[in-house]
Amino acid sequence: MATAAVIEPITYQALEDEASLIEQCKQWGLLTEKAVKSKTFLYKKNGAVLSCSVVGLVDSITAVIEFEDQRRHCIHPSYLKEMQASGFVQRLSAEADEQAVPKASDTPDAPDSAAAPAATAQDIPETLDQRPSPAPSEPEQEEKPEEKPKSRAKKEKAPKLQLPEEKVGMTATVKAFVTVPNHFSDNDDEVVIYEAVTITEPVMELGEAWSSHSATLKKLELEIGDKLTFEGKLVAKKLTKHPVPYKINNPAKIKKTSAEAIQE
Repeated sequence: MATAAVIEPITYQALEDEASLIEQCKQWGLLTEKAVKSKTFLYKKNGAVLSCSVVGLVDSITAVIEFEDQRRHCIHPSYLKEMQASGFVQRLSAEADEQAVPKASDTPDAPDSAAAPAATAQDIPETLDQRPSPAPSEPEQEEKPEEKPKSRAKKEKAPKLQLPEEKVGMTATVKAFVTVPNHFSDNDDEVVIYEAVTITEPVMELGEAWSSHSATLKKLELEIGDKLTFEGKLVAKKLTKHPVPYKINNPAKIKKTSAEAIQE
């Protein structure tokens, strides 16, 4: 890759099998929920357009891609997703042109002792391909007199639930069947919402969660109120247009506990 520096990962988690790769790309929004196989992506920078594949991750916000010459590179998944747009190169060119326009000096013929101009963005090396969002500017506010302390202290926020990273056993009850819009498809996605979701070991109550209504689940002919046991991986991913905070990925070894046992 001759046109851009490569940020080699020191260590990373390889996505060795197709199922893990597809699921991780879905979580990053690089593949749709209905995708059944991975694909080749395009890396666009400094006028170059290179083919690459996702091969792993450093953490939840750092993907590792591999180019055709076997070199690996760290990149923010959202930035890689932006690169897939057809107008991405033109947009970068427009931004570069805006940054290149010189500003008129407020004091012409300034002496040599004047302060040196600030470094441009190109003078600062990037440690990762990412486009951080600019911090929103806050309106200036007049100083207010110091307020008297309130009699009641504000309630502290509950600590964020730490989800297990590996697959775990769970129990749950089918609460509803819904559809949610899929912007990458003409058809809506079918979804199952569960209630009374509990991790069995160690016991941890989660409340509500959801999963895709996959072909495997459809074979079970689930009904509202069915109690299930299964294994799956939990991620903090809110369901579109529904206040359900957790998603169950790849539920397996599914059994109905309220009827004759049915296993995947």
